[in-house]
Parts: sequence; C-alpha cells; structure tokens
Amino acid sequence: MKIDITKIANTILYMMDNKVLHLNDRKLSILLFLMEFNHLENCQEKLFNETYLKTNRNPEPVILADLFDIIANNLDLDEDDERLILITELLDYLDIEIIAKENYIELEFIKMDEEFDETLFTKDEIKTINKVISNHKEDTARKVANSCFKIDKVRETKLNDIII
Repeated sequence: MKIDITKIANTILYMMDNKVLHLNDRKLSILLFLMEFNHLENCQEKLFNETYLKTNRNPEPVILADLFDIIANNLDLDEDDERLILITELLDYLDIEIIAKENYIELEFIKMDEEFDETLFTKDEIKTINKVISNHKEDTARKVANSCFKIDKVRETKLNDIII
C-alpha cells in the first residue's frame, strides 16, 4: 500500500476552499489522522493509506511528516528518491510557504491554479472529510490534537507505536 498524495493534495485544496482556519502542516497532519481514523472505523478502509504514530503532542503521519521535514529544511534528494516524486506531486497542486518561527518551522499552504477534484473520492470519503472539517474548521492545531486524545485507541497506544 502506498500513500495517496493526490488525495492528500486535493483534501488540502478542499480545506482551503472551505476556509479551514489555522491550516498549517501540523493541523493538516492531525486532521488527516482524524479523517483516516474515522473512515477506517466507519467504512473499514483507509482514506490516504498513511501510517500514524503516537507522539507526545499528537498522532503523526510517518511519510507526510518526513516530506514536510524535507520541505521545511530545504533538503536535497536524489532524482530517484521516491520522496522527491511525492513532494513534486504535492507541489503540482499547491505551493508551500516555509515560515521560520522562534523555535520551529511552520509550513503554510498556498492555493495555485488547481481546483479540488471530487471525482477522486467516493461519497463516503467526502462524508468523512466533511465531518472532520465541520468539527474542527475553526480550531487551532492544539485543540484538534487534544481531541485525538479523547479517542480510546490513541490513549491506549504506547508512545511512538503505530495507532493506524
């Protein structure tokens, strides 16, 4: 199974179209976890095929976190590195601004010419995405992260172990 970066990029576009506030790499990662978790619980299938680890602060996507780290730190990758292919595909849909804060680097998403492609998603997938967005549209990343720890599976998972 391979992460579906096209669906992730389109989900970001959808969130931007729906004016999700405070949308940065951290909030996105947590929202994607909630979407993935809810869809797995309700439809018995993953939405983006990402793996999430339990960290101190929030569930963290394994592949996407690595991609965001590469982007944030402007790391060079070999041409044949699969991560470069995923980053390039993501950047085909939107631009990413690197914002240096005092103690960390934040990534913000910028809409370009691409529009959300709803044909990539089933009705159930759109329903899952809408549910999570409507529940957390105005929340900060911290508030969304806190909601993850209300989920039994998240609380029961040991630190740095796979949640889903």
